Amino acid sequence: MKLIVGLGNPGPKYAGNRHNVGFQVADAIRDRNGFPPWRAKFQGAFSDGRIGDRRAALLQPETFMNRSGQSVGEAARFFKIEPGDVIVIHDEIDLDPGRLKAKIGGGSGGHNGVKSIEQHIGPGFCRVRVGVGHPGRKDLVMAHVLKDFSTADREWVPGAIDRVSDGIGHLLEDDLQGFQNWIAHFRFERPDPAGAPGGEPADAGPERRRTANEEARGGGPFAKLASWFKR
Repeated sequence: MKLIVGLGNPGPKYAGNRHNVGFQVADAIRDRNGFPPWRAKFQGAFSDGRIGDRRAALLQPETFMNRSGQSVGEAARFFKIEPGDVIVIHDEIDLDPGRLKAKIGGGSGGHNGVKSIEQHIGPGFCRVRVGVGHPGRKDLVMAHVLKDFSTADREWVPGAIDRVSDGIGHLLEDDLQGFQNWIAHFRFERPDPAGAPGGEPADAGPERRRTANEEARGGGPFAKLASWFKR
């Protein structure tokens, strides 16, 4: 069995934040695979079921981001699973908005949720990183990740979430390369790196490629994103 962890902060105040994209992916995985409703367990919101022929558990830690490891550690001990059976989905400021990457282990990169999980279960878990861009200065990072996605971001967020949730089965099969190939097909870049319409900052990173992925974006991205933010 694999434990899939979406990182974020609990409560409606944070629901639309960049820092909560892990929660949003976990919601999508639960919805599309027919898992039962979230229930309180392991200091978080928990659900479990099957994806294909593999059993999987979903967890959204509700200990707040900096103490995510408390929740993940409790679940890992209960199921007697090793770090290699844990998949953590989180925001990544060192990737351009809309870039998706996955890896096993590696440093936390300053992400406090990842750092907390390492402290509680050790290294070696799989990390699915959803790029949210860097604000350009270190002192602006906290405000950046604790701010809702911009209007321009909302063009790619639903597609990125769909791409990760649709391909998660590869990771349940320990097929990291297959998952990397799957998410590599999703790329997005804003057409205007200076900013979004209405003067809203674009929060764009150094890479300025734009590759549409309409397949991953199906289902009306603005409607879907609005529904997530209402939760």
